[in-house]
Amino acid sequence: MKTIVVTGASKGIGYETSLKLLNKGHKIIAIARTSKKLTALQKESNSELLIPIASDITSEKSLIQLQKIVSNNHPIDGLINNAGILANKPFMETSEQDWKKIFDVNLHGPVRLIQLLKKYFAEDAHIVNIGSMGGIQGSQKFPGLSAYSASKGALAVLTESLSAEFAADKISVNCLSLGAVQTEMLNKAFPGYKAPVSAKQMGAFIADFVLMGHQFMNGKIIPVSLNNPE
Repeated sequence: MKTIVVTGASKGIGYETSLKLLNKGHKIIAIARTSKKLTALQKESNSELLIPIASDITSEKSLIQLQKIVSNNHPIDGLINNAGILANKPFMETSEQDWKKIFDVNLHGPVRLIQLLKKYFAEDAHIVNIGSMGGIQGSQKFPGLSAYSASKGALAVLTESLSAEFAADKISVNCLSLGAVQTEMLNKAFPGYKAPVSAKQMGAFIADFVLMGHQFMNGKIIPVSLNNPE
């Protein structure tokens, strides 16, 4: 049994990833902004291995509370930085506040969480950053996603940097750059758009990857997409 932390676990990809890992018999520290949204995961999994935590990864106060819980459930074998926000807005209409909010969740959130959890990681732990095809240099971009794509591009570079820095500690860091997945977040940003992959399908893939992927690769930015950028 492994202990894995999953952010953004109350819906979409994070929910399905957590459910798949719980069904495989692993302990999941599931993080979401509110405990109410984690209730469905608790009911569906019906697992004593689920530790639901209401925590805002952009809040220092929440992270201190999270640290107390993690300190009682270490070593941590895996971290999936899945929490993120997406806004479909033309570049010239994207305010400074929009940029700050998107980077705070998509980049600074993972930075804070990794710094917080570093001392609790097991040897051979695996950090999986959930990126985007929009964050890969040279990929076709969606109009309106300049801030989102830039934040995911920064997350990809952070992945490469940390894989080198954490090598001596035998902690692997990889980034899965996802194409379009049918989630509530995607539907809100692009109403009526139909993605070729469901959240359940992607969740199953990520669950397997956090368990096994670092045995074959480290510091890699991996496109997970049926097309470009989809």
